[in-house]
This record gives sequence, C-alpha cells and structure tokens, in this order.
Amino acid sequence: MLSKKVNLGQMPAEQKTHALTYGSRYVEQPVPKYTMPKDSMPAAVAYQIIHDELNLDGNPVLNLASFVTTWMEPEAERLMMETLNKNYIDQDEYPQTTEIQNRCVNMLAHLFHAPDNQTGVGTGTVGSSEAIHLAGLALKWNWRKRRAAAGKPTDRPNIVMGHNVQVCWEKFARYFEVEPRYVPLTHDRYVLGVQEAVDVVDENTIAVVGILGSTYTGEYEPIDQLNHALEGVNRMTGWDVPIHVDAASGGFVAPFTRPDLKWDFRLPLVKSINVSGHKYGLVHPGVGWVIWRGEEELPEELIFHVSYLGGDQPTFNLNFSRGASQIIAQYYNFLSLGQEGYRRIMTALADLAGYLTDRLETVGKFHLLSRRGDLPVVAFALNDPSRFTVFDLSDKLRQRGWIVPAYTMAPNAQDIAVLRIVLREGFSRDMADMLLDDLFRAVAEFENHPPHAAPASPASIAVSKTRGVC
Repeated sequence: MLSKKVNLGQMPAEQKTHALTYGSRYVEQPVPKYTMPKDSMPAAVAYQIIHDELNLDGNPVLNLASFVTTWMEPEAERLMMETLNKNYIDQDEYPQTTEIQNRCVNMLAHLFHAPDNQTGVGTGTVGSSEAIHLAGLALKWNWRKRRAAAGKPTDRPNIVMGHNVQVCWEKFARYFEVEPRYVPLTHDRYVLGVQEAVDVVDENTIAVVGILGSTYTGEYEPIDQLNHALEGVNRMTGWDVPIHVDAASGGFVAPFTRPDLKWDFRLPLVKSINVSGHKYGLVHPGVGWVIWRGEEELPEELIFHVSYLGGDQPTFNLNFSRGASQIIAQYYNFLSLGQEGYRRIMTALADLAGYLTDRLETVGKFHLLSRRGDLPVVAFALNDPSRFTVFDLSDKLRQRGWIVPAYTMAPNAQDIAVLRIVLREGFSRDMADMLLDDLFRAVAEFENHPPHAAPASPASIAVSKTRGVC
C-alpha cells in the first residue's frame, strides 16, 4: 500500500501532533505524527498512544469483507510469539524451521493429489500474491523455452483469465510484461466461460487461469471442463497451453467439503496451484503457498543458490528476509486439526452459508449470486434498487459495527451491485441472526424513508428474473 509524504507547511498545527489521552502524565512536549520525535518517551506511553489510535479500526470479528483469518487458538499464537525473531530465509541457522516448511509443502502436494511418479516442489510465500507472481514467472519461462526450442519468437506472451480475477493477476501481467486476455462476465455468468476462454487462446498463451473461489461471488470455476477443452485445443494445434489454479480461497475448502471435485493435479494440464494459508488455511496474515506438479515445471534458471548465510540455500521468492512465525502456525494447524478438523470447520461454515442464504431468499427482497457448495460466501443483490442501494445498506450496517462490502461486479456485469458476506471461523449462528436482524431493520427503514430515488437498473432487474428470485 502506497503512502505519501504529507506537506507539513499546509497542515494545521493541531493535526501535526498526537492529542494524548494519558500522555500528559509523562510527556510535556507534543508528540509529532509525521516526523520522528527528538526525545525518547516511556514505553508505556508509546504503547498507549498507539493502542488508543488503533481503537478506531474496525472490529476484526465483525469484518465480513475479508477472507483473512482473524482468530487462532492460543497455542498457535504462543508459537507465533516464540518464533517472531526467526528469519524464515536463514535455513542454515534455523534448519528445523526449514524442515517444517518442507513438511507443509509435502502435505499440500499430497492434499492436491500431486502425482506419485513426479517430484512435486513448492515454497512458502507472503500470501497468494507472491505465490501468483512466482507461478506466473515459471509459466512464462517455460513458454519461452518451448518457443525458443521451436525457433519461434518469444516476445509476445499472453495469459488468459476471467475478468473476476484478483488484482494480483493484473499486477503480474503488468510487472512482468505479459498481455492479459480477460474473459468478460455476463449477466448470468459471473466466472470464467470455458468456450470464451478457449476462443482467445493462441500459441503465445503461457497459461489459462482457473479460480477455485471467485472473490466476487465465491463460485468455483469449471476447471475440469477447462482442462478437457484445452486438451482438445492442444491436440488439434500442437500447442502446450497449461492451467494454473488460483486456489487462494478454495484450496483449503474444496478438499474437505467436495473431495470428489476435480480441480487440482488430478487434471493433467494443471501445472501449478497457489493457496493462501492466511485465508481458509486458518493462519493469521500473511502466508501463502505455491505448489508445482513436478520439479520440471519450475525452471532451474529461476532458482538462486545463496551461500553467504552458511551452506547452499536454494531460494525462489520475490522476498528474502521474513518472519518464520506464520510457517510455524500453518504447521501447527496441520498437526492440530488434521483433515478431520478442517472438514468439521469447513462443513460448519458451509452450513452457516446455507442458513444465511435460506433466510435471505425467504424475505423475497434479494436475489443470490453466490452458489451453494462453493466457498462459504453469501453474495446477494437487491431485487428493487430504485429507492435505496446495497451501498446504502452497507453504510447502515457499518453504523452497527458490521463491515459488509458493497461493490459492482466485474466487466461486463458491472451494472450489478451486490453485498458480500464472507464467513470465517469464529462467526457463529447467533452472530448471523444478529447480522440479519440489523440488515432487515435497515431495509425496513429505507423502505419507509428512502434515502434517494435512484432509477432502477434494467440489467439488475433482468438478472433478478433469470437467477430464480424467490
């Protein structure tokens, strides 16, 4: 996140310093906000200044906008505190931490059905954003090597993905000079269309991205169908277009709630998968993972060998130094929960999503865009947005502390505006009832006293009819 240097000369004096609540007991001079203080202060005062200011943040428990984990068991947090001072990259100094990462990679490779006859590889990352950049680089280099071996140009790579991808894919394409080819959404399809994706694939396509859990609606994209269609294209053309699966959200959900769903390395064209440990992997931010089907999918030229920390340390990361605590916490979850523990948690969240969906449909004022059985996400729009909008509802809920985002869908469905509730561990049935009560009260209030009279969107009305509104 970018920050800008403020112009102190144009800022009122009272905004340049902290207005201390208790600090006047210990500090005689104002404490500046944007320049480093000249003098030291007692640790308790520095703590209190920051502690008081952070009270203005939202309550993480009521934050239903984020997929990121906001609660962990005390034992996990204790392990994280004990390992805050360990540098993850320093393998020679902390060999057991490296061994724990290796075990996590192996557990994920098995969970995602990496073939037994291939040596899958992977690495821990700072969330799925870094994982996606690493996977994209590997795909680009492999494509370039194939093209060079065939004596063909290597200067026009492209990547095919739905317009519903997360912004990190746009960053990858721009930063690493790969043409993004977006498949637009429609008013009745909010994920990648298989035929539409195949239609824009060509010999310069480094991969097609399939999303296991769209950020917009929580839907799983039809990766099995995509694999089948691309196999036909590759046979017919002689190309070798692979699939990367962005399982940032669904990689820790689908294996436990829909184990028969084929989206992972069981499909031959899936060459790499990213997953966020800090989402439904149930770890505090930020940790992610990227796993390759086999070591031949990760070009050796991208791996650096570092010796100045002691020994030979192979590394493939955009970051270098980082704390080891999230890796340790991920391993704790794997040991503590096991597959049955993850299954219980994800099943409970799916049941809760179904409960919310049922109650919203019963009211008859909303239509659901999310799909049962995919991510534990409930995305819904108003049947009649003429008198008030989902943005009004979002603002009203914020007054009660709930953080429920309102947003428009991606092109070409951007005239559809929705609310989205992301369910995470720690959100109970009682809290769901309280949220719904507040939502329904807000609707009743706006119906009686409309904040404005916005013209109804024809597309919004049309989609409400086609999606089977109750």
